Amino acid sequence: MPVEIKELHIRVTVNAAEGSSSNQQTPGSGKNSDADRQAIIAECVEQVLDIVQNKSER
Repeated sequence: MPVEIKELHIRVTVNAAEGSSSNQQTPGSGKNSDADRQAIIAECVEQVLDIVQNKSER
């Protein structure tokens, strides 16, 4: 009998390596362009709406 996984939780912790190059962005550094920020926001909104729609179908 197959097992169906209905929900999967993934937790990731990312640590920057010491001595990393100085061209990497740090949170809040403001180096993202407005277009990049808007694209990220649009993708996040789309994924959240998909999740909400999938949960309402159950």
